Amino acid sequence: MKKWWMEKIGYQIYPKSFYDSNNDGIGDINGIKQKLHYLNNLGIDLIWICPFYDSPMDDNGYDVRDFFNVAREFGTVNDFKELLKEAKKYDIKIILDLVLNHTSDEHKWFIESKSSSNNSKRDYYIWKDGKIVDGKELPPTNWGSFFGGSAWKKDSITNMYYMKIFSDKMPDLNWSNKELRLEMMSVAKWWLDLGIDGFRIDAVSHLDRAPFEDSRLGSGIVLDWNKFSNLPKVHEYLKEMNKEVFSKYDALTVGEVGGAASIDSALQYSGFNSKELSMVFNFDHNWCNNLNEINDYKDLRTNVIDLKHVFNKWQEAFKTEGWLPLNWLNHDQPRLMSQYGDQKFFKESAKMLATSLYLMRGTPFIYQGEEIGMTNYPFEKFEDFKDISSINYYKELKDISDTEKIFRVSKSSRDNARTPIQWDNSKYAGFSKVEPWININPNYHDINVLNNLEDSDSIFNHYKQIIKLRKTNNTLIYGTYKQLDLMNEKIYIYERESNNSLFLVINSFSNKDEEYDLENYYIDDVLLSNYKTTSFEKKILQLKPYESIVLKVRRK
Repeated sequence: MKKWWMEKIGYQIYPKSFYDSNNDGIGDINGIKQKLHYLNNLGIDLIWICPFYDSPMDDNGYDVRDFFNVAREFGTVNDFKELLKEAKKYDIKIILDLVLNHTSDEHKWFIESKSSSNNSKRDYYIWKDGKIVDGKELPPTNWGSFFGGSAWKKDSITNMYYMKIFSDKMPDLNWSNKELRLEMMSVAKWWLDLGIDGFRIDAVSHLDRAPFEDSRLGSGIVLDWNKFSNLPKVHEYLKEMNKEVFSKYDALTVGEVGGAASIDSALQYSGFNSKELSMVFNFDHNWCNNLNEINDYKDLRTNVIDLKHVFNKWQEAFKTEGWLPLNWLNHDQPRLMSQYGDQKFFKESAKMLATSLYLMRGTPFIYQGEEIGMTNYPFEKFEDFKDISSINYYKELKDISDTEKIFRVSKSSRDNARTPIQWDNSKYAGFSKVEPWININPNYHDINVLNNLEDSDSIFNHYKQIIKLRKTNNTLIYGTYKQLDLMNEKIYIYERESNNSLFLVINSFSNKDEEYDLENYYIDDVLLSNYKTTSFEKKILQLKPYESIVLKVRRK
């Protein structure tokens, strides 16, 4: 099975932080249009743009107030039409976030829904009475929210609680209501008719709810994923969406299913025969280090065996049954170089990480700034945080020093990925001519796009070579993936093979010299390396720290 999106190279854009075209401190749609030539230069031909819908911005646009309008800070619908037109000149496809789980509490549906218990839009959302325990009123269940606190919020108009598994200002939609589902189909059709090529579907695994009974995972408020993640009716709803909308447009649909999805569940969402989604993102590889345990970044260590097992597990499960997106991070994750990079071997480790992932079977999705090696922001005070989940987490921490709070929150803060793209070394990093909505990382003088473009040995140019290599070798797109030497703690190596074509992708995760025996292969060519020279000694590959090499080989 071959689909158009299997051969694409994706790039995720967080518009608020990409490029500010009108100097108000906020990135915008015209900013994306002005940088299409940069993306084309890199080799990108598919972009995923995070929400720019009309929104009060409680969660940076994921709290949608009007699905058919653009937030004024991002531009207008006409600006987006112009972006589509310009993207077509570069043969760049565009997909948008489709937010299905919730709206803003300022959406007209919710304003109507909360106005009275018999309003026609009442059942568009999930409303329940509180419960009385020992003479005290409590929320309907003890379920917790992803953003901290209860998953319920009481509204004074009808004295009932609405469900909200994220922010208080993001009430959950009731997908068991057929009229609501038809409304969301209309939203999807409207944007597809405008000319987009598909959607990344936000929080798609949360569209169903378990019976409204207390979780038994603990006392008090409990974040229990099983109450609203990957439940059976989600698949019914997605099959309906696919039948009525997605399939009629040959749309690419990439679901965000979160950390709760098993392999079997992921195949239900996006197996070739699922008739639901094209692909699903998973985040298992984001937790293959000791980030949550450390108090100093110098103690950060990658568990290479765990990382390899995660990659192998997903590649093996999908090798004939479906297709995977290949992504290191997104707008909710710490920066790649602060997660898995080595600051002493900065360029080498950055290039190795790119090679190791983006030559696997699947569609690459590079996150903005990753291609130049952007890092986490060095948070120093509470006021530096903008992300609502980081702010809530900080407030929940008790009995520790402020310094420890800052470090604990900053390690995984979503703000890390949301600092502006560092375009050059001028004031505000070339992102804007005025102070941006969020702080610029102070390392922009060294890490920026301009420096990368002027350096033939840059991280950017290595990404460009990887992309060119994929696009000129179908084996690296459709060929089989086979991981070798799974228990090697230092080296990640795999084969890509089709017909009579065989490639070895070899990646050292070590900061020391390593060796690897290639006696089972004839070496025909070195296609890509992150060092200028590669050393072989009697079929023993001499790997330098974080060396990454792609070989065209034949079996003996």
